[in-house]
Amino acid sequence: MGLAFYLAAGCGSPEPEKVYGGPDTGPAYGDLFIDASIGDASTLIPPLASDAASHAIASLVYNGLVKYDGDLNLMGDLAESWEVSPDGLTITFNLRRGVKWQDGAPFTAKDVLFTYRVMVDPKTPTAYSGDYLQVKKAEAPDDYTFRVTYGQPFAPGLGSWTLNILPRHLLEGQDITKSPLARRPIGTGPYKFQEWQAGEKIVLGYNPDYFEGRVYLNGYIYLIKPDLATMFLELKGGNIDRMGLTPLQYTRQTAYPKFARMYNKYRYIPFSYIYLGYNLDEPRFQDRRVRQALTLAINKREIVEGVLLGLGQEATGPYKPGTWYYNPDVPRFSYDPARAKALLTAAGWRQGPDGVFAKDGKPFAFTILTNQGNDLRQRTAEIIQRRLQEIGIQVKIRTVEWATFIKEFIEKGNFEAVLLGWNTGLDPDQYDIWHSSKTKPGELNFIHYKNPEVDKLLEEGRHTFDKEKRRRAYFRLQEILAEDQPYTFLFVPDSLPAISRRFRGIKPAAAGIDYNFTKWYVPKAEQKYRLSPY
Repeated sequence: MGLAFYLAAGCGSPEPEKVYGGPDTGPAYGDLFIDASIGDASTLIPPLASDAASHAIASLVYNGLVKYDGDLNLMGDLAESWEVSPDGLTITFNLRRGVKWQDGAPFTAKDVLFTYRVMVDPKTPTAYSGDYLQVKKAEAPDDYTFRVTYGQPFAPGLGSWTLNILPRHLLEGQDITKSPLARRPIGTGPYKFQEWQAGEKIVLGYNPDYFEGRVYLNGYIYLIKPDLATMFLELKGGNIDRMGLTPLQYTRQTAYPKFARMYNKYRYIPFSYIYLGYNLDEPRFQDRRVRQALTLAINKREIVEGVLLGLGQEATGPYKPGTWYYNPDVPRFSYDPARAKALLTAAGWRQGPDGVFAKDGKPFAFTILTNQGNDLRQRTAEIIQRRLQEIGIQVKIRTVEWATFIKEFIEKGNFEAVLLGWNTGLDPDQYDIWHSSKTKPGELNFIHYKNPEVDKLLEEGRHTFDKEKRRRAYFRLQEILAEDQPYTFLFVPDSLPAISRRFRGIKPAAAGIDYNFTKWYVPKAEQKYRLSPY
């Protein structure tokens, strides 16, 4: 028997005014969470996905051996406990017993060993193999023990086992890139896959056999709304339960009593940043003086104030401000158009009578590529375009639908400059983004940045458990990235979600807001949607 979701208040029409946020009568089973995003998932086999939408869905269907709590401490997930050998080279995971895959098959250490082998198989087109290639030996001595031994200390080792574990009995001997699990995943997680209508929605129902006990919510529906204005109308109509607000929506367009009765608004600094990345295979971007000049010509403060309305901060590198590995003292290329022009001149560019810089008879002109449906990125691109044109660089802006943007442009290196964002991990290791070995199609160093000292620092940082040594390596990494400017690091936008007031159990923490989503619930009297068998 399957499950069908019946909406008590139909999407598309505003719901009658209902009081939410009343007395909390305690956890209760029932209701649905209606989420929304501008981008569809690409694949629900996690190693093959590089987009946030795919990972958001997969995180509800699959589990890792460990996971992070709200305070960024690692805790058990599929592993009940673990031991690290005195030399730091071997981790032994003791797995939970009685866990079942969502098709009823038992979960064992063989699944973990299989997932490891998938990650290190050169035929697996994954951007995340680097951490697992550090393993010298992986073994499953029995069904409930998994052991990995590293050739040298590997600081991100334990955290790397947040990796979603795959079902061996469904994938072994198969071409993972052609598996039906890409569209109909089967995991061990709190939610089971129900339906995927491409470009419209992905539907998950609760897993009655989840090893931590069934979640309170009956289901999770992920709606794809490529246009943020449409999504906002749905939010105001009460038809979706969460949306990341723009600064304008957060400060002004939701400042009325009915919205406050329907939604709680949150604000926190996320592990993410927005950047302008340069394709370093393009000759005009290969001189770092040119990249420094581009950064000097961009007024980041103007973007933070004008686009973010002050709800964010300027970025100087890839790390979240306030973390132990964030370097506050890197060189800052603050807005200075005169210095930008001087650097371009020093790099061999000459300003013509029309004010446009040129070299070898060719004007300095390029296109900024970004994704459709994101007004903040569009407006940021327009400010960059105007500022660069003021110093004599011609810029065009092109927006592309998200799935095409990733597959046809980013993964194939088919761009000159790209305006994008990274959601960064909780460990400072960024080997996959900056190391010169990670530039193949589909990998994350898609701008093709190569710096031998950066390679060395990335390796140093991941191969010691000494926190002070790691800090020094990552501080120096940030200094080099600030000088090299392979990206113009633009800003860290505050995360500004609005979430329906009927949901309880939400506890914002250092890890953000989603880390305990499985504990969210709606008191019985405020439940809105029901779940029926078919």
